[in-house]
Amino acid sequence: MTSPAARTALDLTAGLPVPDLEDFYRDLHRHPELSLSEHRTAGKLAGRLKEAGFETAEGIGGTGVVGVLRGGDGPTVLLRADLDALPVQEETGLPYASRTDGVMHACGHDLHVTWLAGAAEALAAGRETWNGTLLVVGQPAEETGQGAARMVADGLYERFGRPDVLLGQHAVPGPAGLYPHAPGLIMSASTDVDIVVHGRGGHGSRPESTVDPVVTAAYLVTRLQTVVSRELAAREAAVLTVGRIEAGTRHNIIPSEARIELNLRTQSEEVRERMLAAIRRIAQGECLAAGCPREPEITLGNSFPETVNDVGTDTAVAAVHRDVFGAGTVFDPGPAMGSEDFPELALGSIPYSYWFVTTTPAEVWEKAPGTTFPEKFSAVPSNHSPRFAPDLSTIAPGVRTLVSGALAFLSVA
Repeated sequence: MTSPAARTALDLTAGLPVPDLEDFYRDLHRHPELSLSEHRTAGKLAGRLKEAGFETAEGIGGTGVVGVLRGGDGPTVLLRADLDALPVQEETGLPYASRTDGVMHACGHDLHVTWLAGAAEALAAGRETWNGTLLVVGQPAEETGQGAARMVADGLYERFGRPDVLLGQHAVPGPAGLYPHAPGLIMSASTDVDIVVHGRGGHGSRPESTVDPVVTAAYLVTRLQTVVSRELAAREAAVLTVGRIEAGTRHNIIPSEARIELNLRTQSEEVRERMLAAIRRIAQGECLAAGCPREPEITLGNSFPETVNDVGTDTAVAAVHRDVFGAGTVFDPGPAMGSEDFPELALGSIPYSYWFVTTTPAEVWEKAPGTTFPEKFSAVPSNHSPRFAPDLSTIAPGVRTLVSGALAFLSVA
């Protein structure tokens, strides 16, 4: 039996202006903006919210957008999308590819904004069917882990009301038409770590008069790979990635320092602390063994919390998604190693549901090498890839997931 929320959602999204939303998406994709510089993107979203009848404010937490639609007594439901793009040179070959050199919507945030705009407009057009308050948030700087906290610090809830539930979703690879949910941990924590190795520089012809930080850094990078494989139990999921190593200016100059940038992905605070302790120990040990003149500098950078869905909230959203899209489209994928700053909006106590929407075009999925789901999943372009290109056929379903999710909590008239 279809629930009242599902029936209402299907009614409200039956006549979505799909060509208009596709044009909106293409425009956002052509004009990507980096974190805290999303002025044009924010303005485009704000314009659509105003036109739909929302009380709208811009500049929250820097470039954030908030829209409020009050529909009488009932719960307050927050729908959120992130606005920012990535420093990636696009390689999709799309006719609407990025026009900004070195910047691309490689994570699907342009699709998130399109889904949010479409859902806000559909719920506004059908406001007589529900009671409560709809709080729509266009959040900046998700990629740097700053945006959600900045909006909260800028008085998001004091100015616009504290929500009773938070809802969010993310485009991911996978054959278009699936809506993975996890009632509990769905995304991991992330921590950036910067290491500076101090050596003693000199001429490349006289290495004996130097302490070469490049060699030390190379040993350090190699040794760091043993943290997960040799210091964590098999049941403890974690990833350590060295994303950047930088040193030197010329072929024949031994530099005085080397810089290493790495990223941790963990699913518990206890594992995170053990990994950080291991990184410090290994860095100090390698520098001591090399005779470095100073201990290494180890600095923690951007961090993201774990994303842990409230079980009851996510179960309710997953149920309405099954009603709308069919039971076979919703499944529990287990926790992913990706990270989000969405939980910062929860303030540690507001229940939330965060889910995925698969967006790989059917022809891309079918042509991908492999016969099993995991084989194809690893072969198709993923988030942050310069070839990440979601299927435009997911625009209407992505609107429908947000509308039905909101109606699972708004009092359906």
